[in-house]
Amino acid sequence: MKKAYYLSTCSTCQKILAQISNLESFELQDIKTNKLSPEDIEEMEKMAGSYEALFSRRAMKYRGMGLHEKELKEGDCRQLILEEYAVLKRPGFIV
Repeated sequence: MKKAYYLSTCSTCQKILAQISNLESFELQDIKTNKLSPEDIEEMEKMAGSYEALFSRRAMKYRGMGLHEKELKEGDCRQLILEEYAVLKRPGFIV
């Protein structure tokens, strides 16, 4: 199964998805309207090697939530991704 996690309001996601020639072969999941499940996050973590690798420190929410002032651990990154979709690096692909 091929899956793409994206944010429909993100212009970068839109540009990247537009460049994929066989996009119809992917199951698309807009993480804003269809929240990530713990199973989704765990599957991505196994492939990426850590939750921190999935965590975006460039997201506007990162500074907005004051996270730049905190020392985040693996468990913190996992919980924040589950609670706030905007801190997931995106788009994310499972091939």
